[in-house]
Amino acid sequence: MVGVIDYDAGNVKSVMKAVEKLGAEPVLTSDPAVLDKCSSLILPGVGSFGKAMENLKARNLDSYIKEACGNGRLMLGICLGLQMLFDKSYEDGEWDGLGLIPGEVVRFGKENDPNWDETLKIPHMGWNELIKNRDDRIGEGVNEGEFAYFVHSYYARPKNWDDVVYYADYSVKVPGVVRKGNVIGMQFHPEKSSNTGMRLLRNFLKEGENIAD
Repeated sequence: MVGVIDYDAGNVKSVMKAVEKLGAEPVLTSDPAVLDKCSSLILPGVGSFGKAMENLKARNLDSYIKEACGNGRLMLGICLGLQMLFDKSYEDGEWDGLGLIPGEVVRFGKENDPNWDETLKIPHMGWNELIKNRDDRIGEGVNEGEFAYFVHSYYARPKNWDDVVYYADYSVKVPGVVRKGNVIGMQFHPEKSSNTGMRLLRNFLKEGENIAD
């Protein structure tokens, strides 16, 4: 089973449908006893960082996620879920994240990048090319130059760029897929990113031994 962590996040149904389409069995739950039976976990997310972290903490899911990942459980954060994997975010204040990948989450714009192209729109919305930073099995079968669908106003700035597998160019380098050990994040929506996104999601499920080759 694949545990889809339930903390009142948006965009859960499309993620569950994509997992089912790939032949795995998703379960939406906030119950640690159920999550313990899952070989891998997905942290979806659409909305504000602060509210999402408050919802996780209200259910003690922040502690559960840290412990599970510390014990080697395979984790995938999607969109806001990727951002929550980092140390902190500056979205509408300053918020601590899960601290599973070193770095911070900041808003697009000159306040965080003096070379920001002010002709670009915020949020970053639409299809953008994926550029490979390093090889990783999560990217098996995905060629450089394929496209993924992004929708976000804030982006991650990893402390260690080696944690980035793919990135996109939107005046700044935007981490698209990040990985530190068993912790993986995708800033774009794989379930909305056509064959490329489904390939990446399939690779995650295969690694968690949720589906057959």
